[in-house]
Amino acid sequence: MIVGDHESGPPAEVRVVTRFFPVSEALRPYSSIIYLTDVEAPPGVRVDDYLHPEWANLRFIAGEAPLAAIGGGAPVPAPRFIAAGPTSMASYFAAGAMRAWGIGLLPMGWAKFVPLPAEALADRFCDGAAHPAFAAFAPLAPRLAAANDVEGAARMIDDHLVGLLAGAPADDPAILAAHRALVDDDLASVADLAATLGLSERSAERLSRRAFGFPPKLLLRRQRFLRSLARFMLDPSMAWIDTLDYHYHDQAQFTRDFQRFMGMGPRAYAARPKPILGAAARARAAAAGEAVQGLHRPQA
Repeated sequence: MIVGDHESGPPAEVRVVTRFFPVSEALRPYSSIIYLTDVEAPPGVRVDDYLHPEWANLRFIAGEAPLAAIGGGAPVPAPRFIAAGPTSMASYFAAGAMRAWGIGLLPMGWAKFVPLPAEALADRFCDGAAHPAFAAFAPLAPRLAAANDVEGAARMIDDHLVGLLAGAPADDPAILAAHRALVDDDLASVADLAATLGLSERSAERLSRRAFGFPPKLLLRRQRFLRSLARFMLDPSMAWIDTLDYHYHDQAQFTRDFQRFMGMGPRAYAARPKPILGAAARARAAAAGEAVQGLHRPQA
């Protein structure tokens, strides 16, 4: 049974707690944050929510496997180690009693740790325990399942990623430059991005697909949408017209983007429960500076 109400929080019989752990200095170019979500629910009860488009994430699940789908697909039981590429569509999930550790991978982190073009797993997730591209992370699964100390487990994740840096490929400065440009509120066009990077538009597109998963035009559209959505997530009392990024021509254009990226209109999204993402957005903003991962500013 999937339950909910019309408030941001979970129903009374379900308790959801999400905690965020900033990464160490060595990981800041590569990872946005480490996070832990605990869901306490009666047997057979799940809460559901929609995760906005974001960069890649690795999640390790203990307890009841959630149901998950990206972009309106049929929800399926998620693997214990979920490796998700960057997304341009909302991810639906329905969670029962579980504990989920997560690692947010920035585009520099994907290039550093994952021997696979980001486009190959864009808008998809896979079983990280079975996919060879994620073999370096697989040892975390049993160690996290056995961990009892939350702070110690977060440090263990951080230490593991730091340990992978020594054998990882060298950084590509073009990825960092492109990421910094994409989170610049003033960037308006693919031509501007290419000029900022000193590349042709064709070269900028190849870089974008390889490192970010999508063509730059779609990424610019996604960033504009996320800036608007983040304002609402931090203050759901705001009218949508007041959240709009200044690059939007009108509310109709924003509504089309909302449908494209979330699979529903803004009014429907505002009305539905947000038992996990509602409070998590505010907690994430306090811990990492941004309510959503896609707006995270890379550090080097």
